[in-house]
Amino acid sequence: MLSPRFRFLRSVASLTTRTFSRGPVSLQGKAPDMSEVRNRLREIVGASTNWRDHQQALADRLSLSNQLAGSQDELPVRRMKDSYIEAHLPLGTDPTLREKYLNYLKGVRFGRILEDLDSLAVLICYSHTHNKTLQRSPLSIVTALVDKIDMRKQIIHPDCDIKFTGHVTWVGKTSIEAKMHMSQYHGGAYTPVLDATFVMVARDPENKRAAFVNPLKPEGIEEEKLFHQGEINKTRRIELSTASLLKVAPTAEERKIVHSLFLNTLDSKTVSFRSRVLPPNSVWMEDAKVKGLEICHPQERNIFNRIFGGFLMRKAYELGWANACVYGGCRPNLVAVDDILFRKPVEIGSLLLLSSQVCYTEGKYIQVRVHTEVLDPLTRQHNTTNVFHFTFVTDKDVPNIVPQSYGESMLYLDGKRHFNQTLGSQ
Repeated sequence: MLSPRFRFLRSVASLTTRTFSRGPVSLQGKAPDMSEVRNRLREIVGASTNWRDHQQALADRLSLSNQLAGSQDELPVRRMKDSYIEAHLPLGTDPTLREKYLNYLKGVRFGRILEDLDSLAVLICYSHTHNKTLQRSPLSIVTALVDKIDMRKQIIHPDCDIKFTGHVTWVGKTSIEAKMHMSQYHGGAYTPVLDATFVMVARDPENKRAAFVNPLKPEGIEEEKLFHQGEINKTRRIELSTASLLKVAPTAEERKIVHSLFLNTLDSKTVSFRSRVLPPNSVWMEDAKVKGLEICHPQERNIFNRIFGGFLMRKAYELGWANACVYGGCRPNLVAVDDILFRKPVEIGSLLLLSSQVCYTEGKYIQVRVHTEVLDPLTRQHNTTNVFHFTFVTDKDVPNIVPQSYGESMLYLDGKRHFNQTLGSQ
């Protein structure tokens, strides 16, 4: 679940001291090896360290169901500082670790950063829900969606230390919002690199139904603002879901856009609905796809013995980046990640199909949508697990993407919506 040698400080030291059933283990005063922290994190839920034992570990968790709260009122109120965590990634001092994060452009693999953010978000939420009277947590805390990741700096140096900070900023009855910030030590000081907002959900030990989490009490004006923003984020997500193009028709303005795109592709010689011509400096949407397949091995499992969400994000990002690179004819930079929805867990042994599609372009910007689904080779059924949205920018204007079918036009409008949302938050 957590990448090796990802060092946790402050709250992690106290969390490690108070949480684990095999006696208190304080990591204060030394830089813990991340494999050790990962084993401790497994102990929070009683997860197996060996794949061959996972069935027994799952069976053992069934007994924890009676430790769940019957209502949120039964749980003690938490403060934001109770879940605060600071973590360091020592790329500047650990050459072995640096090799894992290095890309071929001598930069940092952003997919690895996505994995670390997902891990940190889970740990933050377990810190918020910690019950010192229990040996193991009965909660299964999993990623529901990545609300937003905004890049504040394009260059991430591969040989400079990275610092992550984060804490819970909003809580519903069964869901938790965690905000995280990443900065990097360069030029004698830490400078901001990105801001991220994750939404996690608590489930029962079998990960089958929702479970209550501790309420949150903000303290002071700044925390009140953070909590209020969490309420706004929840309302916005509901509105976006209600207005989804999979549920309702495009707006009048969007219908005009689709019609204009159609008219621009008509052949003036034949004036036929069936005869379509690609406009200059354009690419048919059908020709802007890159696909991939992953066999989901136990190595990529999380503490609940399903495929780690960070791994899915890394693979989707790298495929999306490759598509944007091919489409733009240059190496793109990430601007934002938004609205990553985790619809269904991915089981070990699954065949995971990934499809990357350039769905909207404007000037130097490329909006990429990555759709992932699980294929059952016996029944041949396809089930969508995730949808990812990435906004990239290049150093030159890119060709216009042009849809042909109605379905592609909806992808175009959806991409435009995400692009406008991204620019509006910059």
